[in-house]
Amino acid sequence: MCSPTGESIPHEVPKRGDDGAPKESFPWHIGVYDAHCHPTDTMASISSIKNMQARLLTIMATRGQDQDLVASVAEQHGITDLNELRESGSSETPKKVVPAFGWHPWFSHQLYDDSKDDEQEEEVTDVRAHKKTKHYSTVLSPPPDADFIASLPDPIPLSKFLQETRQRLLAHPTALVGEIGLDKAFRLPWGKVNESSSSRNGDLTPGGREGRMLSPYHVKMAHQVDVLKAQLCLAGELGRPVSLHGVQAHGVLFDALASLWKGHEKEVVSRKKQKMIAKGVSEDFSSSSDEEEEFDEFDDLEFGLGEPKQQQQQQHKVKKSKKPYKPKPFPPRACLHSFSGPPQVLKQYLDPKIPAKCYFSFSMVVNLGTAGGEAKFADVIRACPDGQVLVESDLHVAGEDMDGYLEDVARRICEIKGWGLEEGMQRIRRNYEEFLFG
Repeated sequence: MCSPTGESIPHEVPKRGDDGAPKESFPWHIGVYDAHCHPTDTMASISSIKNMQARLLTIMATRGQDQDLVASVAEQHGITDLNELRESGSSETPKKVVPAFGWHPWFSHQLYDDSKDDEQEEEVTDVRAHKKTKHYSTVLSPPPDADFIASLPDPIPLSKFLQETRQRLLAHPTALVGEIGLDKAFRLPWGKVNESSSSRNGDLTPGGREGRMLSPYHVKMAHQVDVLKAQLCLAGELGRPVSLHGVQAHGVLFDALASLWKGHEKEVVSRKKQKMIAKGVSEDFSSSSDEEEEFDEFDDLEFGLGEPKQQQQQQHKVKKSKKPYKPKPFPPRACLHSFSGPPQVLKQYLDPKIPAKCYFSFSMVVNLGTAGGEAKFADVIRACPDGQVLVESDLHVAGEDMDGYLEDVARRICEIKGWGLEEGMQRIRRNYEEFLFG
């Protein structure tokens, strides 16, 4: 989602080339992957996906109104495996979508944790209304009045949502869990949107803010954490990566993840100890993962880095097969989308003991949309490992504007990293493929 206030960001493309200097042609042919976007918020734009220069869009679900929309777009445009993604020239309209199913923290109040239901409820005339009032009075702060509660939808059992999400993930083998996370800044908007009003923008999917004023009510962090951790556990169960939202909650978000991988940390062996053991017996200290790597035909020739395959196979180890995935209480990979923290927070996620690999994606609308974001952007990009940086649009409408945002942020990253555009987009492409497929 594009803004911590809940308002959609206008999709005006930032101007490029204002200094008058000629721009190097952007290498769309390499394959540009949008790691996080929301075009199902504007379903009228979906037909433009086939004409976009971007090779792939990772489309996020956020709330009750868009879960089925994301699934329907994936059924029409979704990839099923890595080979299909790479075969971009095999048809006039290649598959271009990876879906993500999850419940955004802005809407976390609409889920109630039925695992905490009281065994004995007090006797009331209207049980449904009583449970609704009790739920919203518990998870919102300050406690809302009756009129505000009446404007909210009936909450959905968390167990029901998780069951439905599991089925969607199983139906879409490349799907992520997302957008999920924590947000301390967001406040709920006032009132309901009149969906039958002639003044309403009918192109927008219902359920968003749609210009409503913000109330003083926010979702308590404890409830957000419960909803987040339930979805992280589902991702760990099915071995799916996640796309994470974090606004003014960097410490709480890290702690929530750390609580799930506690007891599963990797053993970090010093180089000195590795050398001592190497003199006696051969032992692999590269990872404590249960996955076993082998190597096959994949090599960097696919990215135009051009060495004979025999040399590439000696220099680049690439996964061929793995042992069957063992469910874990945490996701195998996570992308912190539009990462807005300082370098020291980013570095928390790079601890070699962490058993989940973390990636960081960046967008124009969030990372470069304010003076504060602009000021720290270069330092954050320099702190991000070359193999863990991704690009995204975070835009609510597909088409030319989305391509423009992707190009702009990619150019900025390549400039800061000192990469040529060809080299940089090859790196970012590989990063995304590793994030998605492991």
